[in-house]
Amino acid sequence: MTRQRAEQGFTLIEVLVAMSVFSIAALALVNVSGENTRTAAAIEAKVMAGVVADNRIAESLIDWPPIGESAGVDQAGDRPWRWARKVSRTSDPEVLRIDVVVGRPDDKRTLAEATAFRGRR
Repeated sequence: MTRQRAEQGFTLIEVLVAMSVFSIAALALVNVSGENTRTAAAIEAKVMAGVVADNRIAESLIDWPPIGESAGVDQAGDRPWRWARKVSRTSDPEVLRIDVVVGRPDDKRTLAEATAFRGRR
């Protein structure tokens, strides 16, 4: 006489393996979500720094800026941004080169750069 085993459900081992696989997948999704948040914050910072750099360039294009270096802090997006501007001569005395770099006051990294050339005419 042969015995047939009646299947009535999952074994404890099968349940533990399934829970382990689910846990690993859930942790991977949480990690991806956190990385997306960090990436979005970094992109937002670069975009805002670019806006500050473009604003400084635009101000320099309105009036003939003095030759030399200047620096300061602007507010944009409810946060402070440090900027440095260098105005230098070119081979043409009627054209100036304007370089602007922008970063966060608490960090020495450059988040955005902009360069423009301005003529007297």
